[in-house]
Amino acid sequence: MSIRIGIYGYGNLGRGVELALTQNDDMQAVGVFTRRDPSTLKTLTGIPVYTADEVKKYANDIDVMILCGGSATDLPTQTPALAEHFNVVDSFDTHAKIPQHLLAVDTVSKKSGKTAIISAGWDPGMFSLARLYGETVLPVGETYTFWGKGVSQGHSDAIRRIEGVADAKQYTIPVQSAMQAVREGKNPTLSTAEKHERECFVVAKEGADKARIEREIKTMPNYFADYNTTVHFISQEELNEKHGGLPHGGVVIRSGETGGAHKHVVEYSLKLDSNAEFTASVLVACARAVYRLNGQGVTGCKTILDIPPVYLSGKNREELIEKLL
Repeated sequence: MSIRIGIYGYGNLGRGVELALTQNDDMQAVGVFTRRDPSTLKTLTGIPVYTADEVKKYANDIDVMILCGGSATDLPTQTPALAEHFNVVDSFDTHAKIPQHLLAVDTVSKKSGKTAIISAGWDPGMFSLARLYGETVLPVGETYTFWGKGVSQGHSDAIRRIEGVADAKQYTIPVQSAMQAVREGKNPTLSTAEKHERECFVVAKEGADKARIEREIKTMPNYFADYNTTVHFISQEELNEKHGGLPHGGVVIRSGETGGAHKHVVEYSLKLDSNAEFTASVLVACARAVYRLNGQGVTGCKTILDIPPVYLSGKNREELIEKLL
């Protein structure tokens, strides 16, 4: 039996989920749910489109709902609301607010008997696991995470929510000298601004106050306030031509020691052509885990740190042990 998946939201991430489902034989897409007029959307693979207002009607037809909205304003309300009726997976990536979001979703999903995984993706998500494994194996040491150079979907979305912004792309850029010092095992103490820079390319609406927009970007808490941020105002044509892709990636480095004398550096890296499609692939794997957990009577909200790795795979445990262990 295929796991029946609903896709809530149809931007870059939603389309990525749709494509990822075609590569997983144990899953099938039931449809897309959108706040837009369904008649205006044509899906990549021809799956049906429904209005988000009617999503509750499909509670018995969907095993897991994958939420594809933004972390700034969508997921904090959408995930708890949908957890009343569905098993859910989201990619909430505002790190400072994850505990708060987890509690909200956990309360609802336990009451409804549903299962949720929040903050799934590559960071938070795959990088979270890399940090956990590094710190577990090398308890004496330091962990460093560098992102980019690449487009952050969440930060770009946060800029687009500012009044007067028509479109935007934000690049996260690691400071190369800092990353090199970490790789050499020097264990430097680095401030937020010493590790990364943020570069924003913004299309302003006609007549918009560009000085205000730039000020709101640079002072936005949890996104830009702690970074050296550069803002460029460009045309929509230039944005489309020069910044149309969604590349990203980064590294997690654990620098530690054993025996008081021997140094070790462990590095996990990602280089992604499409941030959205890779994130979507993680969401789909987590949807499989949610389905299995709920089938075992496990309810409430989990993160990728709580999930046994075998629950993420479409292969059975015996096959995984034989081929991967």
